[in-house]
Amino acid sequence: MKKILILASVVFSAMTASSQETYEMANLATEDLNGTARYVGMGGAMEALGADISTIGTNPAGLGLFRKSSISLSAGLVSQPDASSFGNAGKTNASFDQIGAVYAMRTSRNSFLNFGVNYHKSRNFDYILSAVGNLNGASQNKLSYAKGYAGVFTVANDGGVINGYTSSGNYSAAFNQLDYLYYNALLADASNTIYYNNASGYDFVRGNTGYIGEYDFNISGNASDRFYWGITVGVKDVHYKGQSSYTETLLDDNSVAIGDVTVDDERKITGMGVDMKLGIIIRPVANSPFRIGLYTHTPTWYDLTTENYTTLRNGAYASGAGLSSNASISEAYDFKAYTPWKFGVSLGHTVGNYLALGLTYEYADYGSMDIRVIDGGYYDDWGSYYDDSSSDVLMNNHTERTLRGVSTLKLGAELKPAPGLSLRLGYNYVSPMYEDYGFKDGSIESYGSYYSSSTDYTNWGATNRVTVGLGYSTGKWNFDAAYVFSHTDGDFYPFMSYYPAADDDQSLTNDPGGVSVSNKQNKLLFTIGYRF
Repeated sequence: MKKILILASVVFSAMTASSQETYEMANLATEDLNGTARYVGMGGAMEALGADISTIGTNPAGLGLFRKSSISLSAGLVSQPDASSFGNAGKTNASFDQIGAVYAMRTSRNSFLNFGVNYHKSRNFDYILSAVGNLNGASQNKLSYAKGYAGVFTVANDGGVINGYTSSGNYSAAFNQLDYLYYNALLADASNTIYYNNASGYDFVRGNTGYIGEYDFNISGNASDRFYWGITVGVKDVHYKGQSSYTETLLDDNSVAIGDVTVDDERKITGMGVDMKLGIIIRPVANSPFRIGLYTHTPTWYDLTTENYTTLRNGAYASGAGLSSNASISEAYDFKAYTPWKFGVSLGHTVGNYLALGLTYEYADYGSMDIRVIDGGYYDDWGSYYDDSSSDVLMNNHTERTLRGVSTLKLGAELKPAPGLSLRLGYNYVSPMYEDYGFKDGSIESYGSYYSSSTDYTNWGATNRVTVGLGYSTGKWNFDAAYVFSHTDGDFYPFMSYYPAADDDQSLTNDPGGVSVSNKQNKLLFTIGYRF
């Protein structure tokens, strides 16, 4: 055990504002390939082909190609074959994915004005991640100790509770909830002496559940069967829950195992967001079905609430003789976040009535996300209350360094070998969002750091999806099915590294290293539709 005396007490100043952390927000900002089984079976490459209700959320002009009104309903199963169930997260889950309708109204011989409304699950959070690694002397509790040693914050005993402070005497936003648990339940003893223990290895598991449901409202049109336009207003409903358990095996000064310390964390994020999508489709040659689609999405303006309950369980028989063998903490706060703009271009072509080909490219710069602090609020003349907010500059700088611009390529084809029968094939490539050397920085003087209750992060690489689909139509009815295989590899880290200055104590070097993890998912999707 290593030790240092606690510093003198300083003045406490509570924080009332809040924001979010880069990695947590990145999880909310992305979208899945989802919608009708026809759209998914073609890899989503229908932003120029149109005539599918799922394009309401990508290129709104796609609804301008409808000639008849329709209604559709989609549901399926999502499975993670390599996972074991954890908490409320199961390896196979049913999913209600889409319901929507389009009303097509002819305005002239070759022109239509259409209205659409659609719900789809834009993000399915169901995922289980497990990782086991050697720490080789590093430890999560040592990270909390090292942050105090390095002056990220100053620790002091305030009426029997250890808190972290800035040099100016205010409460330190870099003193997060895990730091609080470690200093008050493991690192400090009754004589105000601070200890830490190295660790031999760790065992980690996380189970995410929930979804983002998107409600889209669209108006679109067709001018002379050559120019198509559309506008969609979207409302997003966030329901995220994450559970994790992190255990590290502590060592004494002789590198002998003395027991385990476990941190159990539960976090929920709920709230609403609003965005707008604008798009056009052009058929440049009058006697050719070749089409070009262009579209853009505004940021999603999110108002969110996050809450957590975190427990530290000390099973080590010798440690810092902490004030308590177990401790817990819970917090809740509101924040705002604005996702990046998204831009897309798509090409579509049909051959007779038996072949359709689509290609779509999208780009969004996730490094430009705006994580915002709620500073207060005001009432307008009508008595409505509005939040005032400002950008969390330090966390946004971290986001810019950690996240990249992401390119998404979609390819799709549909073949109709016989009347009423359709065969579909698709492929997606989504470039990596995370910088190779990005990390979850717990030393940032940001409210996103302060409210953080976990230190793990994963730098995910590129995503590859392969899709196949089958469709059958008879009369006014259509029945479709799709299968998606998605694969993403990444590097998991239980906590950030710390390296002391050259003239400091090198025993405080705390590098956990990373381990390779993978996310492989299978999805079956079914749609039933009716045209009228």
